[in-house]
Amino acid sequence: MTRQYTFTTPAILLLAALAGGCSDRAGGQDSDQDSNQTSNNNSVTATPASPVTAAAPATRRWYTQDHVTLGKTVFLEHCARCHGENAEGTPDWKQTLPDGNYPPPPLNGTAHAWHHPLSVLRSSILEGGIPLGGTMPAFADKLNDDEIYAAIAYFQSKWRDDIYNAWEKRDGLR
Repeated sequence: MTRQYTFTTPAILLLAALAGGCSDRAGGQDSDQDSNQTSNNNSVTATPASPVTAAAPATRRWYTQDHVTLGKTVFLEHCARCHGENAEGTPDWKQTLPDGNYPPPPLNGTAHAWHHPLSVLRSSILEGGIPLGGTMPAFADKLNDDEIYAAIAYFQSKWRDDIYNAWEKRDGLR
């Protein structure tokens, strides 16, 4: 049975939390978790994937390999300059910069992105952090929903199963 999820923009952006301030661990190192579906175009939708196959115990993820493949391209083009090619963030991301802002955090499961539901991650990318006093630009005029969800899938594919499961338990799919 395949369930389709509808994602809406939440009323409150939590980008400030993405830029710093949340607890940073559920257990934390990165991993390369991918799922295993393909398609013949660049359009992806947010539907649950088949269980992933990897050396670690498999965890069913919401995204497919198509999401991750497109997401890597999107992430490398639009996100990696600040968040690192493997979503590792910047060193000392918890330390404020001279201007009072925090540097870009890791998104690979070693920081706090897993504390935020998919809808908030999407809103943070769409609207950016400037309205909240951060420095992340908005990507609403650069990325469509498929590309945004794909970028999220790419960095979530770096999350270990225990991190992903903790995210799901926190109602991550809302």
